[in-house]
Amino acid sequence: MNKFCQSCGMPMKKDPQNGGTNSDSSKNTEYCSYCYQNGSFTAPEITTAQQMQQFCIEKLKETGMPKIIAWLLTRNIPKLKRWTAR
Repeated sequence: MNKFCQSCGMPMKKDPQNGGTNSDSSKNTEYCSYCYQNGSFTAPEITTAQQMQQFCIEKLKETGMPKIIAWLLTRNIPKLKRWTAR
């Protein structure tokens, strides 16, 4: 199992469902349940690492996190498998 979601970078241990699901309903250990369900990415409109990073920064800011901390936590998104396997 990956330590972090290979799409958004969230620590997998923070995923309430312990990973997404493949099309055959088996557990996917590369992507979190927020990013990947039933063998597909949940937000098809997010097509670049930069869009994902901006989306995650906004979500983190909604929890009260300062923007600079949110940016620091998301700065490695472009290096994750989903974005480098293109």
